[in-house]
Amino acid sequence: MEPSSNTLASSSSSSSSSPPPPPTPPRRMASSDTSMGFGERAIAAAGAAVVSAVIVNPLDVAKTRLQAQAAGVLYNSIWPDFRCYPSCSPTGVHGSGPTCSPDCFQYKGTIDVFYKVIRQEGFARLWRGTNASLVLAVPTVGIYLPSYDILRNWIEDFTNQHSPALTPYAPLAAGSIARTLACISCSPIELARTRMQAFKESHPGAKAPGIWKTLLGVLSPRKSANHLENLQGYRLLWTGMGAQLARDVPFSAICWLTLEPIRRRLLGLIGEEDNVAGVIGANFSAGFAAGVVAAGATCPLDVAKTRRQIEKDPARILNMNTRRVLLEVWRNEGMKGLFTGVGPRVGRAGPSVGIVVSFYEALKHILHKRHANS
Repeated sequence: MEPSSNTLASSSSSSSSSPPPPPTPPRRMASSDTSMGFGERAIAAAGAAVVSAVIVNPLDVAKTRLQAQAAGVLYNSIWPDFRCYPSCSPTGVHGSGPTCSPDCFQYKGTIDVFYKVIRQEGFARLWRGTNASLVLAVPTVGIYLPSYDILRNWIEDFTNQHSPALTPYAPLAAGSIARTLACISCSPIELARTRMQAFKESHPGAKAPGIWKTLLGVLSPRKSANHLENLQGYRLLWTGMGAQLARDVPFSAICWLTLEPIRRRLLGLIGEEDNVAGVIGANFSAGFAAGVVAAGATCPLDVAKTRRQIEKDPARILNMNTRRVLLEVWRNEGMKGLFTGVGPRVGRAGPSVGIVVSFYEALKHILHKRHANS
């Protein structure tokens, strides 16, 4: 039976007056992305952080040494009685030959840092600060990634209902807020890690100070009989936090704004529900690209953070800020000074973000499947 002309007209009229369909919301990573609790996300993030911290720590040491040297740290003055290795002088013998030339303690680049640290301090020194990196990475990433996930999901749901045009910017907002929370919580550990990586020991073979001793060394110049002054002195433990926020919040915003569209496109192409290898590959590729872009863009802010955290004069520390440091570097060293250490920073950030994000998403995937099967 054919529909009448009135029926056709009615349906045509109703279809023409119906509102256009709402825009398609961004594709979620997986069903696990909304069903997992904060605790499970934190466990996945902590596992990813441990793997990343161990693998990329040598690049972090190289970056910090180059930036500290540019700030005026003289590595040849730290070991006054140090003697040349045979490789430095044809006639010198370690402990008995002529003292090293200044070139032996001048770092010329990332590979040169690796070579000289291994020759002068031992292979293990490339992992100096790894304990601080692990102590820092586990709580930082454990707060950062789960907070980002939950905030991003909430902001996307909210904007899809009230302002769909703002939905693509959900990663930017979520990443900025989550990174701020993580930085404030873990800033003293970041301070200890930077100092541990920047400075050598005063005596060859001496045991390197740990996190606790390093932080006590920060506070000791400010010790006073006045209890109020001592409380104010604890501000030094958050030295460089402003520079760290100025570096990490834009880094996080740029990183997630770059990463999310890439990995969603890749996951859409390869599928993700039952393919752990696909989850790792897509997230590592997207994370690597996003880390390189964000690290390069924020390198001057990283230089400012390092210079503030290696400063040893308490009076100067309390009067420093990121803007002053950047202007000082620009006046004295120009653009080259602002991008000191950009090579190892970019070389570290790409694989670091790729490893953390890919392992995090893979562990989330595995935990979710195990929970669903049980």
